[in-house]
Amino acid sequence: MPKRILSGTVTSDANAQTITVKVERRFKHPVLQKTIRKSKKYRAHDENNTYKVGDAVRIIECAPRSKTKRWEVLEA
Repeated sequence: MPKRILSGTVTSDANAQTITVKVERRFKHPVLQKTIRKSKKYRAHDENNTYKVGDAVRIIECAPRSKTKRWEVLEA
């Protein structure tokens, strides 16, 4: 099964080697047909602490690195 790749924006870089990425998705409501925006936060591994708040990044699934980290930064 292929690994998922998501695009999002860095919302926090306070922890060592970890960033928090907000991924937003858009879809139409099944009944109202209105476009809805939903977002979710993922914690991703950033080996060299290179990404700062506001950066656009792509993250990819990986084996669990800690209790909450299951993603790593692919590229900016």
